Amino acid sequence: MLPRVYHVLNVLKSIERNIFQMFVHPPRELALAYIHENKTPTPQKKFSLKDLVGDGFLMAVPKFRRTVEKRLKRKFGSPEYVWKMLVPKTNIKVCSDCGHHHERGRLCGNCYKKVEQETKEIQAKIKEKLGLEPIEKDVVVLYEGENLPDEPKEFWQGKRIIEMKKERPQWFSKNLLQKSTQQPSNATDVKPTDLA
Repeated sequence: MLPRVYHVLNVLKSIERNIFQMFVHPPRELALAYIHENKTPTPQKKFSLKDLVGDGFLMAVPKFRRTVEKRLKRKFGSPEYVWKMLVPKTNIKVCSDCGHHHERGRLCGNCYKKVEQETKEIQAKIKEKLGLEPIEKDVVVLYEGENLPDEPKEFWQGKRIIEMKKERPQWFSKNLLQKSTQQPSNATDVKPTDLA
């Protein structure tokens, strides 16, 4: 009877040893005997967010680039699943000034580039003459062959005149630089709307 008990105890000890190796420390529920070694207790570190985070967060980013096939399927679809047909645009019109095509409701790209170029030239001329000081007074741009408009002397007080050494472009109207001549309304009547 005694050899059988020793055999069972040896089996249980080997099981305990295997569990100890798997979990690094013996779980209390399965341990037959736990021998406490007299070690000095190590002080527990306080919880720190820096220890948890480290140098930074790892965000979920794609590990691989999408293939050309997948990108095209997302963009245009595929006949087997979802087919996103290429629909011709019907909102394209011809610019009345330059003849280039542009979408309806948007500025013509070609005309906008011309305006942008002219604006940059005017800004460069203002910067050359006035420097980088803040422009607190109105600036009047005069092109070659233009004279000062007939205005009273009070109108010209505090205004700065910039002369461009070229002719005014045809599309650049003098009226673009003038302030609105319409005075704000003092009427208190409310106009009816077309909501009804």
